[in-house]
Amino acid sequence: MRGTSGDLPTADPYLPGHGDPSWSARHYDLELFYDLAPNRLRGRATIDAVALQDDLGRIVLDLAGLDVDKVTVDGRSPKRWSSRGSRLVVQLAEPLAAGTRFTASIKYAGRPRPLVEPHHGDAGWEELEDGVIVAGQPHGAPTWFPCNDRPDDKATYRIVVTTDPGYLVVANGEETGRARRASGQEWTFEQREPMATYLATVQVGRYDVHELPGARVPVRAVVPEGTDVTAEAFTAGFGRQAEMVAAFEELFGPYPFGSYTSVVTADELEIPLEAQTLSTFGSNFLDAEWASVRLVAHELAHQWFGNAVTLRRWRDIWLHEGFACYAEWLWSERSGGETADQHARAHHERLAGLDQDVVLADPGPETMFDDRVYKRGALALHALRLGVGPDRFFEVLRTWCERHRGGSVTTTDLVALVGELCGADAGALLSPWLEEPALPDLPAAS
Repeated sequence: MRGTSGDLPTADPYLPGHGDPSWSARHYDLELFYDLAPNRLRGRATIDAVALQDDLGRIVLDLAGLDVDKVTVDGRSPKRWSSRGSRLVVQLAEPLAAGTRFTASIKYAGRPRPLVEPHHGDAGWEELEDGVIVAGQPHGAPTWFPCNDRPDDKATYRIVVTTDPGYLVVANGEETGRARRASGQEWTFEQREPMATYLATVQVGRYDVHELPGARVPVRAVVPEGTDVTAEAFTAGFGRQAEMVAAFEELFGPYPFGSYTSVVTADELEIPLEAQTLSTFGSNFLDAEWASVRLVAHELAHQWFGNAVTLRRWRDIWLHEGFACYAEWLWSERSGGETADQHARAHHERLAGLDQDVVLADPGPETMFDDRVYKRGALALHALRLGVGPDRFFEVLRTWCERHRGGSVTTTDLVALVGELCGADAGALLSPWLEEPALPDLPAAS
Protein backbone atom coordinates (compact mmCIF):
# COMPACT_ATOMS: atom_id res chain seq x y z
CA MET A 1 0.00 0.00 0.00
CA ARG A 2 1.21 3.50 -0.75
CA GLY A 3 0.06 6.85 0.52
CA THR A 4 1.15 10.43 1.17
CA SER A 5 3.90 11.33 3.64
CA GLY A 6 1.43 12.82 6.12
CA ASP A 7 2.41 13.87 9.63
CA LEU A 8 5.22 11.42 10.36
CA PRO A 9 7.91 11.72 13.04
CA THR A 10 11.34 13.28 12.76
CA ALA A 11 13.91 12.29 15.36
CA ASP A 12 16.50 15.00 14.58
CA PRO A 13 15.81 18.43 13.02
CA TYR A 14 19.10 18.25 11.11
CA LEU A 15 17.68 15.31 9.14
CA PRO A 16 13.93 15.85 8.65
CA GLY A 17 11.81 12.83 7.79
CA HIS A 18 14.10 10.26 9.39
CA GLY A 19 13.79 8.32 12.63
CA ASP A 20 10.99 7.49 15.05
CA PRO A 21 11.69 8.31 18.73
CA SER A 22 8.75 6.20 19.95
CA TRP A 23 10.59 2.89 19.61
CA SER A 24 14.15 1.59 19.55
CA ALA A 25 15.88 -1.20 17.64
CA ARG A 26 17.99 -3.66 19.61
CA HIS A 27 19.15 -5.99 16.83
CA TYR A 28 18.92 -6.10 13.01
CA ASP A 29 19.07 -9.43 11.20
CA LEU A 30 19.46 -8.68 7.48
CA GLU A 31 19.28 -11.35 4.77
CA LEU A 32 20.17 -9.85 1.40
CA PHE A 33 20.18 -11.36 -2.09
CA TYR A 34 21.87 -9.13 -4.66
CA ASP A 35 22.21 -9.58 -8.42
CA LEU A 36 24.92 -7.26 -9.67
CA ALA A 37 24.14 -6.90 -13.39
CA PRO A 38 20.53 -5.72 -12.99
CA ASN A 39 21.25 -4.05 -9.61
CA ARG A 40 18.45 -6.07 -8.04
CA LEU A 41 18.18 -6.46 -4.27
CA ARG A 42 15.85 -8.71 -2.32
CA GLY A 43 15.90 -8.55 1.44
CA ARG A 44 14.32 -9.66 4.67
CA ALA A 45 14.93 -7.57 7.76
CA THR A 46 14.07 -8.95 11.18
CA ILE A 47 14.24 -6.26 13.83
CA ASP A 48 14.21 -6.95 17.57
CA ALA A 49 12.88 -3.78 19.12
CA VAL A 50 11.32 -2.18 22.21
CA ALA A 51 8.53 0.36 22.67
CA LEU A 52 9.68 3.62 24.26
CA GLN A 53 6.28 5.14 24.94
CA ASP A 54 3.01 3.92 26.39
CA ASP A 55 0.11 3.02 24.16
CA LEU A 56 2.34 2.66 21.11
CA GLY A 57 -0.07 2.09 18.24
CA ARG A 58 2.26 2.42 15.26
CA ILE A 59 5.90 2.26 14.33
CA VAL A 60 7.49 4.20 11.50
CA LEU A 61 10.55 2.83 9.68
CA ASP A 62 12.77 4.45 7.09
CA LEU A 63 12.97 2.66 3.71
CA ALA A 64 13.63 4.54 0.48
CA GLY A 65 13.10 3.43 -3.10
CA LEU A 66 12.34 -0.23 -2.37
CA ASP A 67 9.01 -2.06 -2.48
CA VAL A 68 7.66 -3.84 0.59
CA ASP A 69 6.13 -7.28 0.01
CA LYS A 70 5.19 -8.37 3.52
CA VAL A 71 5.21 -7.08 7.11
CA THR A 72 4.67 -9.02 10.33
CA VAL A 73 4.97 -8.03 13.98
CA ASP A 74 5.61 -10.86 16.44
CA GLY A 75 4.78 -13.28 13.67
CA ARG A 76 1.34 -11.80 12.92
CA SER A 77 0.04 -9.39 10.33
CA PRO A 78 -0.33 -5.84 11.68
CA LYS A 79 -3.61 -3.96 11.48
CA ARG A 80 -2.26 -2.38 8.27
CA TRP A 81 0.90 -0.97 6.77
CA SER A 82 1.62 1.58 4.07
CA SER A 83 4.62 3.04 2.25
CA ARG A 84 4.61 6.83 2.39
CA GLY A 85 7.49 8.30 0.45
CA SER A 86 10.64 7.03 2.15
CA ARG A 87 8.76 5.82 5.26
CA LEU A 88 7.06 2.55 6.12
CA VAL A 89 4.17 3.08 8.52
CA VAL A 90 3.00 0.02 10.46
CA GLN A 91 -0.23 0.18 12.46
CA LEU A 92 0.03 -2.41 15.22
CA ALA A 93 -2.71 -4.91 15.89
CA GLU A 94 -2.61 -4.05 19.62
CA PRO A 95 -1.01 -1.01 21.32
CA LEU A 96 2.18 -1.71 23.25
CA ALA A 97 3.19 -0.45 26.68
CA ALA A 98 6.55 1.26 27.14
CA GLY A 99 9.28 -1.33 27.65
CA THR A 100 7.49 -4.05 25.65
CA ARG A 101 9.77 -6.02 23.35
CA PHE A 102 8.56 -6.89 19.86
CA THR A 103 9.93 -8.29 16.59
CA ALA A 104 9.15 -6.73 13.21
CA SER A 105 9.89 -8.60 9.97
CA ILE A 106 9.86 -6.88 6.58
CA LYS A 107 10.35 -8.50 3.16
CA TYR A 108 11.27 -6.04 0.42
CA ALA A 109 12.86 -5.81 -3.03
CA GLY A 110 13.84 -3.40 -5.76
CA ARG A 111 16.70 -1.55 -7.40
CA PRO A 112 18.55 0.31 -4.65
CA ARG A 113 19.95 3.75 -5.40
CA PRO A 114 21.28 6.71 -3.43
CA LEU A 115 18.83 8.93 -1.59
CA VAL A 116 19.10 12.70 -2.06
CA GLU A 117 18.34 14.97 0.89
CA PRO A 118 18.50 18.78 1.12
CA HIS A 119 21.85 20.11 2.40
CA HIS A 120 23.40 16.62 2.41
CA GLY A 121 23.32 15.51 -1.23
CA ASP A 122 23.12 11.82 -2.03
CA ALA A 123 24.04 8.85 0.16
CA GLY A 124 23.34 5.14 0.26
CA TRP A 125 23.65 2.09 -1.97
CA GLU A 126 25.73 2.99 -5.02
CA GLU A 127 26.76 0.96 -8.05
CA LEU A 128 30.41 1.04 -9.09
CA GLU A 129 31.91 0.10 -12.45
CA ASP A 130 32.09 -3.49 -11.15
CA GLY A 131 30.65 -3.73 -7.67
CA VAL A 132 28.87 -1.81 -4.94
CA ILE A 133 29.61 0.57 -2.09
CA VAL A 134 27.28 1.86 0.61
CA ALA A 135 27.93 5.41 1.81
CA GLY A 136 25.62 5.74 4.79
CA GLN A 137 26.41 9.12 6.34
CA PRO A 138 24.11 10.69 7.27
CA HIS A 139 20.95 9.37 5.56
CA GLY A 140 21.92 6.41 3.35
CA ALA A 141 20.86 3.45 5.50
CA PRO A 142 17.21 3.40 4.32
CA THR A 143 18.33 2.78 0.73
CA TRP A 144 19.09 -0.87 1.53
CA PHE A 145 17.26 -1.91 4.72
CA PRO A 146 14.27 -0.75 6.77
CA CYS A 147 15.47 0.90 9.96
CA ASN A 148 14.94 3.48 12.66
CA ASP A 149 17.33 5.95 11.07
CA ARG A 150 18.51 8.13 13.93
CA PRO A 151 22.10 8.31 15.19
CA ASP A 152 21.27 7.67 18.85
CA ASP A 153 19.51 4.36 18.14
CA LYS A 154 22.36 1.86 18.21
CA ALA A 155 21.85 -1.87 17.75
CA THR A 156 23.76 -5.05 17.02
CA TYR A 157 23.66 -6.56 13.52
CA ARG A 158 23.84 -9.81 11.59
CA ILE A 159 24.27 -9.21 7.86
CA VAL A 160 24.01 -12.09 5.38
CA VAL A 161 24.72 -11.26 1.74
CA THR A 162 24.32 -13.67 -1.18
CA THR A 163 25.68 -12.39 -4.48
CA ASP A 164 27.46 -13.39 -7.68
CA PRO A 165 30.42 -15.81 -7.43
CA GLY A 166 33.84 -14.29 -7.97
CA TYR A 167 33.17 -11.22 -5.84
CA LEU A 168 34.37 -10.39 -2.33
CA VAL A 169 31.86 -9.03 0.18
CA VAL A 170 32.85 -6.89 3.15
CA ALA A 171 30.40 -5.69 5.80
CA ASN A 172 30.50 -4.49 9.40
CA GLY A 173 31.90 -6.61 12.19
CA GLU A 174 33.48 -10.02 11.84
CA GLU A 175 33.01 -12.51 9.05
CA THR A 176 31.45 -15.58 10.65
CA GLY A 177 30.48 -17.67 7.64
CA ARG A 178 31.01 -18.24 3.93
CA ALA A 179 29.16 -20.82 1.83
CA ARG A 180 28.28 -21.67 -1.77
CA ARG A 181 24.57 -21.57 -2.52
CA ALA A 182 22.57 -22.34 -5.65
CA SER A 183 21.91 -18.61 -5.95
CA GLY A 184 25.57 -17.61 -5.51
CA GLN A 185 28.12 -17.03 -2.76
CA GLU A 186 26.81 -16.36 0.75
CA TRP A 187 28.71 -14.21 3.23
CA THR A 188 27.79 -13.72 6.90
CA PHE A 189 28.98 -10.91 9.17
CA GLU A 190 28.16 -10.14 12.79
CA GLN A 191 28.52 -6.72 14.37
CA ARG A 192 28.27 -7.50 18.08
CA GLU A 193 29.02 -3.98 19.32
CA PRO A 194 26.18 -1.41 19.12
CA MET A 195 26.13 0.51 15.85
CA ALA A 196 24.17 3.48 14.50
CA THR A 197 22.25 2.85 11.27
CA TYR A 198 24.28 5.31 9.20
CA LEU A 199 27.45 3.32 9.96
CA ALA A 200 26.10 0.07 8.49
CA THR A 201 27.60 -0.84 5.12
CA VAL A 202 28.13 -3.50 2.47
CA GLN A 203 30.97 -3.47 -0.06
CA VAL A 204 31.04 -5.80 -3.09
CA GLY A 205 33.88 -6.03 -5.60
CA ARG A 206 36.74 -7.98 -7.14
CA TYR A 207 39.33 -7.56 -4.42
CA ASP A 208 42.47 -9.03 -2.89
CA VAL A 209 42.83 -9.09 0.91
CA HIS A 210 46.13 -8.23 2.60
CA GLU A 211 46.82 -8.66 6.32
CA LEU A 212 48.84 -5.82 7.85
CA PRO A 213 50.78 -7.07 10.90
CA GLY A 214 51.84 -4.88 13.81
CA ALA A 215 48.63 -4.15 15.73
CA ARG A 216 46.90 -5.88 18.64
CA VAL A 217 43.84 -6.59 16.45
CA PRO A 218 43.68 -7.81 12.84
CA VAL A 219 44.16 -4.96 10.35
CA ARG A 220 43.42 -5.59 6.68
CA ALA A 221 43.60 -3.77 3.38
CA VAL A 222 41.10 -4.88 0.73
CA VAL A 223 42.35 -3.64 -2.64
CA PRO A 224 41.51 -4.16 -6.35
CA GLU A 225 42.83 -7.41 -7.73
CA GLY A 226 46.47 -7.09 -8.79
CA THR A 227 47.25 -3.92 -6.79
CA ASP A 228 50.98 -3.56 -6.02
CA VAL A 229 51.03 -3.36 -2.20
CA THR A 230 54.81 -2.91 -2.16
CA ALA A 231 54.61 0.42 -3.99
CA GLU A 232 55.13 3.70 -2.14
CA ALA A 233 51.61 4.76 -3.12
CA PHE A 234 50.20 1.95 -0.94
CA THR A 235 52.73 1.78 1.88
CA ALA A 236 52.75 5.49 2.75
CA GLY A 237 49.17 5.42 4.03
CA PHE A 238 47.43 2.07 3.82
CA GLY A 239 50.55 0.03 4.52
CA ARG A 240 51.08 1.79 7.86
CA GLN A 241 47.60 1.37 9.25
CA ALA A 242 48.70 -1.20 11.84
CA GLU A 243 51.18 1.40 13.12
CA MET A 244 48.36 3.94 13.21
CA VAL A 245 46.18 1.59 15.25
CA ALA A 246 49.00 1.02 17.74
CA ALA A 247 49.69 4.76 18.03
CA PHE A 248 46.04 5.66 18.50
CA GLU A 249 45.65 2.95 21.15
CA GLU A 250 48.37 4.68 23.17
CA LEU A 251 46.64 8.04 22.79
CA PHE A 252 42.93 7.12 22.90
CA GLY A 253 42.77 3.73 24.59
CA PRO A 254 42.15 0.21 23.23
CA TYR A 255 40.82 -0.13 19.70
CA PRO A 256 37.08 -0.62 20.33
CA PHE A 257 36.29 -3.44 17.87
CA GLY A 258 37.57 -6.85 16.85
CA SER A 259 39.31 -5.77 13.64
CA TYR A 260 39.74 -2.95 11.15
CA THR A 261 39.48 -3.09 7.36
CA SER A 262 40.14 -0.46 4.72
CA VAL A 263 38.52 -1.06 1.33
CA VAL A 264 40.06 0.60 -1.72
CA THR A 265 37.75 0.51 -4.73
CA ALA A 266 38.96 0.43 -8.33
CA ASP A 267 36.74 3.48 -8.94
CA GLU A 268 37.75 6.97 -7.89
CA LEU A 269 35.72 8.49 -5.04
CA GLU A 270 35.40 12.14 -4.10
CA ILE A 271 35.83 11.48 -0.38
CA PRO A 272 36.48 8.43 1.84
CA LEU A 273 33.47 6.76 3.43
CA GLU A 274 33.21 6.07 7.15
CA ALA A 275 31.61 2.91 8.57
CA GLN A 276 31.96 0.89 11.76
CA THR A 277 34.99 -1.46 11.70
CA LEU A 278 35.88 -0.38 8.14
CA SER A 279 36.44 2.55 5.83
CA THR A 280 36.20 2.87 2.05
CA PHE A 281 38.51 4.83 -0.24
CA GLY A 282 38.69 5.36 -3.98
CA SER A 283 41.79 4.35 -5.95
CA ASN A 284 42.65 8.06 -6.20
CA PHE A 285 43.75 7.93 -2.55
CA LEU A 286 46.49 5.42 -3.34
CA ASP A 287 49.37 7.87 -3.25
CA ALA A 288 52.05 9.02 -0.83
CA GLU A 289 50.88 12.63 -0.51
CA TRP A 290 49.90 13.95 2.92
CA ALA A 291 46.50 14.96 1.51
CA SER A 292 45.71 11.24 1.12
CA VAL A 293 47.65 9.84 4.09
CA ARG A 294 45.90 12.19 6.52
CA LEU A 295 42.52 10.83 5.42
CA VAL A 296 43.65 7.26 6.08
CA ALA A 297 44.40 8.36 9.66
CA HIS A 298 41.17 10.39 9.81
CA GLU A 299 38.90 7.47 8.92
CA LEU A 300 40.69 5.13 11.31
CA ALA A 301 40.26 7.63 14.16
CA HIS A 302 36.50 7.56 13.59
CA GLN A 303 36.46 4.04 15.03
CA TRP A 304 36.98 5.69 18.42
CA PHE A 305 35.33 9.05 17.74
CA GLY A 306 32.07 8.53 15.89
CA ASN A 307 31.63 4.76 15.84
CA ALA A 308 32.34 3.49 19.37
CA VAL A 309 31.33 6.86 20.81
CA THR A 310 28.56 8.34 18.67
CA LEU A 311 26.80 11.68 18.71
CA ARG A 312 23.27 11.72 20.06
CA ARG A 313 22.27 14.65 17.83
CA TRP A 314 23.62 15.64 14.43
CA ARG A 315 24.30 19.16 15.70
CA ASP A 316 27.26 17.70 17.63
CA ILE A 317 29.04 16.45 14.50
CA TRP A 318 32.23 18.16 15.63
CA LEU A 319 32.58 15.42 18.27
CA HIS A 320 33.30 13.12 15.32
CA GLU A 321 34.99 15.30 12.74
CA GLY A 322 36.97 17.61 15.00
CA PHE A 323 38.44 14.66 16.88
CA ALA A 324 39.25 12.75 13.68
CA CYS A 325 40.85 15.84 12.17
CA TYR A 326 42.97 16.29 15.30
CA ALA A 327 43.99 12.63 15.02
CA GLU A 328 45.43 13.46 11.58
CA TRP A 329 47.72 16.00 13.22
CA LEU A 330 48.66 13.55 15.96
CA TRP A 331 49.62 10.95 13.36
CA SER A 332 51.70 13.56 11.53
CA GLU A 333 53.49 14.26 14.80
CA ARG A 334 54.02 10.55 15.53
CA SER A 335 55.20 9.67 12.02
CA GLY A 336 57.88 12.34 11.73
CA GLY A 337 55.90 15.05 9.96
CA GLU A 338 54.79 18.44 11.19
CA THR A 339 53.71 18.68 14.81
CA ALA A 340 50.09 19.09 15.85
CA ASP A 341 50.95 22.63 16.93
CA GLN A 342 52.32 23.47 13.49
CA HIS A 343 49.20 22.10 11.80
CA ALA A 344 46.98 23.97 14.28
CA ARG A 345 48.62 27.35 13.72
CA ALA A 346 48.56 26.98 9.95
CA HIS A 347 44.85 26.13 9.96
CA HIS A 348 44.06 28.84 12.51
CA GLU A 349 45.64 31.42 10.22
CA ARG A 350 43.61 30.09 7.28
CA LEU A 351 40.32 30.05 9.22
CA ALA A 352 40.93 33.59 10.47
CA GLY A 353 40.68 34.75 6.85
CA LEU A 354 37.34 32.99 6.20
CA ASP A 355 33.79 33.91 7.16
CA GLN A 356 33.26 33.36 10.87
CA ASP A 357 29.57 32.58 10.94
CA VAL A 358 29.60 28.94 12.13
CA VAL A 359 28.83 27.98 15.73
CA LEU A 360 30.70 24.75 16.35
CA ALA A 361 28.21 23.22 18.78
CA ASP A 362 25.25 23.95 16.47
CA PRO A 363 26.42 24.67 12.90
CA GLY A 364 23.07 24.00 11.23
CA PRO A 365 22.30 21.23 8.73
CA GLU A 366 23.52 23.23 5.75
CA THR A 367 27.05 23.59 7.17
CA MET A 368 27.44 20.55 9.42
CA PHE A 369 29.98 19.03 7.01
CA ASP A 370 31.72 22.33 6.27
CA ASP A 371 35.51 22.07 6.55
CA ARG A 372 35.44 24.93 9.05
CA VAL A 373 33.58 22.62 11.47
CA TYR A 374 36.27 19.98 11.08
CA LYS A 375 39.21 22.31 11.52
CA ARG A 376 37.68 24.48 14.24
CA GLY A 377 36.81 21.33 16.17
CA ALA A 378 40.43 20.20 15.95
CA LEU A 379 41.61 23.67 16.99
CA ALA A 380 39.31 23.57 20.04
CA LEU A 381 40.96 20.33 21.10
CA HIS A 382 44.43 21.75 20.55
CA ALA A 383 43.54 24.80 22.63
CA LEU A 384 42.40 22.45 25.39
CA ARG A 385 45.65 20.49 25.14
CA LEU A 386 47.66 23.70 25.46
CA GLY A 387 45.48 24.88 28.34
CA VAL A 388 45.56 21.77 30.54
CA GLY A 389 48.77 20.11 29.38
CA PRO A 390 49.23 16.89 27.39
CA ASP A 391 48.89 14.48 30.33
CA ARG A 392 45.45 15.69 31.36
CA PHE A 393 44.38 16.21 27.76
CA PHE A 394 45.02 12.61 26.78
CA GLU A 395 43.46 11.45 30.04
CA VAL A 396 40.30 13.25 28.89
CA LEU A 397 40.40 11.48 25.51
CA ARG A 398 40.99 8.03 27.00
CA THR A 399 38.30 8.51 29.65
CA TRP A 400 35.87 9.78 27.01
CA CYS A 401 36.38 6.66 24.91
CA GLU A 402 36.24 4.28 27.87
CA ARG A 403 33.25 5.80 29.66
CA HIS A 404 31.04 6.21 26.60
CA ARG A 405 32.07 3.19 24.52
CA GLY A 406 29.04 1.79 22.76
CA GLY A 407 26.95 4.82 23.73
CA SER A 408 25.75 8.20 22.50
CA VAL A 409 27.02 11.60 23.63
CA THR A 410 26.55 15.36 23.40
CA THR A 411 28.87 18.34 23.59
CA THR A 412 27.58 18.96 27.10
CA ASP A 413 28.89 15.53 28.11
CA LEU A 414 32.38 16.44 26.90
CA VAL A 415 32.42 19.81 28.66
CA ALA A 416 31.31 18.09 31.87
CA LEU A 417 34.11 15.53 31.58
CA VAL A 418 36.71 18.24 30.99
CA GLY A 419 35.44 20.07 34.08
CA GLU A 420 35.53 16.86 36.11
CA LEU A 421 39.09 15.91 35.17
CA CYS A 422 40.68 19.31 34.63
CA GLY A 423 38.63 21.79 36.65
CA ALA A 424 35.88 24.29 35.88
CA ASP A 425 38.28 26.75 34.26
CA ALA A 426 39.23 24.15 31.67
CA GLY A 427 35.58 23.53 30.84
CA ALA A 428 35.10 27.28 30.44
CA LEU A 429 38.13 27.39 28.12
CA LEU A 430 36.11 25.47 25.54
CA SER A 431 33.10 27.78 25.65
CA PRO A 432 34.18 30.44 23.09
CA TRP A 433 35.31 27.71 20.67
CA LEU A 434 31.95 25.97 20.93
CA GLU A 435 29.41 28.74 21.41
CA GLU A 436 30.71 31.85 19.60
CA PRO A 437 31.04 32.33 15.84
CA ALA A 438 34.18 34.47 16.19
CA LEU A 439 37.40 32.44 16.06
CA PRO A 440 39.24 32.61 19.40
CA ASP A 441 42.99 33.07 19.60
CA LEU A 442 45.12 29.98 20.11
CA PRO A 443 47.05 29.92 23.41
CA ALA A 444 50.81 30.17 23.17
CA ALA A 445 52.61 26.89 22.54
CA SER A 446 53.99 25.25 25.67
